[in-house]
Amino acid sequence: MVTNRFLIAAVALLAPLPAAAQQTEWAKLPKMQLERQFAGPLQDTIIQRWRDPVDGMLCYIYLPITAAHTPPTPTGYVQYGANTIGSVSCMPGPLKAAGAATPARP
Repeated sequence: MVTNRFLIAAVALLAPLPAAAQQTEWAKLPKMQLERQFAGPLQDTIIQRWRDPVDGMLCYIYLPITAAHTPPTPTGYVQYGANTIGSVSCMPGPLKAAGAATPARP
């Protein structure tokens, strides 16, 4: 069940955005929270850990420190050249214990 969810999410990331999504202003999209940053295995690369503030999903992104791109379009999007952006891996964040309640105060 969980594997299917990740497979569907991975395929969705590879599919082109629908026209409506492409016309959304980039600056108005919701943001994930950057939690940590690590040195990558190759010089001038980094690994970042991002958390979805809504569902707690954790994503690790491996990318170069710099990547050339086109000037921003009126909606704020840029185009990167082939193979200049790294990879992303996501997994569910820590689950809260079922039935756990906040301790009552005396």
